[in-house]
Amino acid sequence: MSVMQQSSKAQDRALGVWFQNIQQGMVKLPRFQRLEAWDRGRITSFLNTIINNLPVGVTLALEVAGPEKFESRYIATSDPAKSGTVTQHLLDGQQRLTAFWRAMHNNYEWETFFIYLPQFDRSENENKSGDVEVRCIPRWVNKHQLRMPRWADDSAQCLRRGLLPVNLLRPGDISTEIDGWLNEATKPLEPVDSESDALAKYKAYTATRDKIKAEITTLRERVAYFNLPYLSLPADTTKDVALQVFINMNTNSKPLSLYDIIVAEVESVAEKSLHALEASLIDKCPTARRYGQLSDLILSTSALLQDKLPNTRGMVEMDKKRLLENWPKLERGLERMAAFLAAQGVFDDARLPTNAVLPVIAAAYDLIPDHGDFLAKAEKLLRRYLWSAFFTDRYENTAPSRAFADFKALKALLEKPSFVDGDLSTVPVLNRTDFPLADVDSLMAAGWPKAAGIEARAVLAVTTYLGAIDFADGKAASYESIQKREYHHVFPDALLEEAGIQSYLALNCALITWKTNRMIGRKDPLNYLEERVQWADASAVSDRLKSHLISFELLSKGHYADLNGEALKKKLSDDFSEFLRDRAQLVVSAMEALVNGNSPTVDALWTLHVASKSQAAMVAA
Repeated sequence: MSVMQQSSKAQDRALGVWFQNIQQGMVKLPRFQRLEAWDRGRITSFLNTIINNLPVGVTLALEVAGPEKFESRYIATSDPAKSGTVTQHLLDGQQRLTAFWRAMHNNYEWETFFIYLPQFDRSENENKSGDVEVRCIPRWVNKHQLRMPRWADDSAQCLRRGLLPVNLLRPGDISTEIDGWLNEATKPLEPVDSESDALAKYKAYTATRDKIKAEITTLRERVAYFNLPYLSLPADTTKDVALQVFINMNTNSKPLSLYDIIVAEVESVAEKSLHALEASLIDKCPTARRYGQLSDLILSTSALLQDKLPNTRGMVEMDKKRLLENWPKLERGLERMAAFLAAQGVFDDARLPTNAVLPVIAAAYDLIPDHGDFLAKAEKLLRRYLWSAFFTDRYENTAPSRAFADFKALKALLEKPSFVDGDLSTVPVLNRTDFPLADVDSLMAAGWPKAAGIEARAVLAVTTYLGAIDFADGKAASYESIQKREYHHVFPDALLEEAGIQSYLALNCALITWKTNRMIGRKDPLNYLEERVQWADASAVSDRLKSHLISFELLSKGHYADLNGEALKKKLSDDFSEFLRDRAQLVVSAMEALVNGNSPTVDALWTLHVASKSQAAMVAA
């Protein structure tokens, strides 16, 4: 029986050792990490945790053996003069160790940190307390360019308030610094020889010095031996795995994304701002943002342009200089991708069946000319690809790797303009043996398209491709108009629910504008529609329904006001099933045209549908 390998476990490391490693340049930060983010409150809280010897969470380090995997920098203000060999990259714990390092040097510009020792507080300050604690004194510069408050730089005045600068707890041999501070701090307490009781006072003075020094020694030991454990990733961990672990463990209020990390890498390697380029891209192609996070589109498309997988590993492995060199291709590809999708009736990410197609289409446009005969042939291939992705289960799982395989096959065809239909099966998603198209039965089971189901959204996409004319205002679907539309139950939800029939199906959904009246009742479909939309004459409504592939005739048959119980269930079930099947057949007809790269029209689909039903009726007779 094999023994399961144990996952990483935390290793102990004292703050004194962390300090020494930072001092010697052995610990560095990947440049993608944000700079200091903790405010004085969080720094104070962490220092209090240390002096009270309370537990803290683990940090995360990537072992370094040989060349560093990431561009790196030293912890703020450490900058070792003689840098040692880098042995670790700190992936998580930057804020804690930066706060510790800087506090141990008390080198913050606008804060000075002290340890409050109540037994030495001889002031009349109202902030007296009985607890040893870290206190932060805010600093500022007055009009005379003096750093305020002035007493915070006066050792004697600090001690009078019971305050010791926290830098006296710094690990290492700083005995000279401690003695120098003690001499200055206790100078007002030292008696002069001429005093009558000078000897007794001197003994009291010495005892006080010894108590202060003993307290400093105790606190120094507590700091030096305080355990800040860490998890260690081995040196052979790949970059993408290390980054994913980092992202998963990052618990800031605004965690870093993969895009943030790559932005930092680009800026480090190429000294160019990816954010500035992104802003320029938005100006040139604002519609690309309608299809999802632009940062994700930038990375996934850039990966494909370098023949890398459009996932974390591919994005991390990308050549960052090539990413910038390819930027004009990226801009052109995303702009043309957005125009292509809009022409196919897919207007935004809320109605997009799968976002796996986006980088494939955008990167493919690098091989497609702006004009000429090949443009039409190439875009027909893209239509085949798009609608096949929507109406097969190709992208239900492992979408990035499958998108990569499809892209490579599409790229091979586009690089050979003489390709013929017989070559299409080399593109996996176009291979009907491996990835058959949806059929009437599967479409009848597809769920509500407001959710993220590919097939359900594909049904809706067919209707928006055909115009999805609004029942209320007669306007065809567009990006602007669908923002105001809602997902409408053709057969009312309340009616179907009463009969125990599932209503949240893609084929029972139409994207239309409702009136503000929200009184949903147990009504017949047409009566319900009439109350919910701005009703036109029956002929106009029938035409508008056709653009959604909905039969006015079948809805007209649905009369249930006088029915209940089994009678209601039987008639409603039969009518609803007939309605779903009829609409599914129309969607399948549209699908078959679209996956062949053609451009079906509403009239052509209905003419074919009516003829098919007539033929079926004749056969049945």
